Amino acid sequence: MNLRSLLFVPADRPERFAKAAGSGADAIIIDLEDSVSLSNKEMGREAAANWLQQNDGTVKSFVRVNPMGSGMTLADLEAVLPHMPDGIVLPKAEGAASVQWLRSLMPAIRASGEFPSILPIATETPRGVFELGSFGQCGNDIMGISWGAEDLPAAIGAATSREADGRYTPPYEMVRSLCLFASHSAGAAAIDTVFPNIKDEDGLTAYAARAARDGFTGMMAIHPAQVAIINKAFTPTKEQLEKAIAIVEAFTTNPNAGVLQVDGQMVDAPHLKAAQKILERAKL
Repeated sequence: MNLRSLLFVPADRPERFAKAAGSGADAIIIDLEDSVSLSNKEMGREAAANWLQQNDGTVKSFVRVNPMGSGMTLADLEAVLPHMPDGIVLPKAEGAASVQWLRSLMPAIRASGEFPSILPIATETPRGVFELGSFGQCGNDIMGISWGAEDLPAAIGAATSREADGRYTPPYEMVRSLCLFASHSAGAAAIDTVFPNIKDEDGLTAYAARAARDGFTGMMAIHPAQVAIINKAFTPTKEQLEKAIAIVEAFTTNPNAGVLQVDGQMVDAPHLKAAQKILERAKL
């Protein structure tokens, strides 16, 4: 599943679902957690279920449930799981144990044995940071891993996670990097967190480009206007594709070579692996 952009939409605002689905996002995330007040949770569940029943599959539709310990996760799953969302986003995940707990709730609700993959948001608690390495135990139960830059500073009493220029302070830059490597270690998509300033297109462009450069495979969005910028950042350019094809073709022609020259540049096994990943992202 190629996930460049994942757009949040509040579950209690069903009038926004179609617009979100038409935004060009690779997936929408119908949110039952932070964006929905306690009094609107049931309304949100009903709206999410209705959308999943009607969705023709043109856009992948995920549901973010309420976290473990909230007392609401089971009710969320009971509402949406019968209609088979494309994924379940689990906030405040604390390693493989959280994923296994969520998976354990599913068979009693959906007896078919076919369950959606899980996308944990993995760094919203201090314990979650220290459990990042355990996601490798989850196998195909997870499709990716993302991280959060808002709940964690609140959990430890930090004033902010960002510098005045918008960049993350060192503790949260570290957490971002750990999530990136945990994702790749687990063989899962590495999904960067949201860019909160919806009016700062230049800032988003720079942030998304840096995420793609660093090895993230996609990014979450909070507004439809962000989707095109994010998609562009995570789509290989013509030049990148041409170079990747040339490297792969060179090693295909010379399978026993350790080092080759392509367009005047020396390339070896790491370059080949990087080229193959670019072609995989482009579905070539």
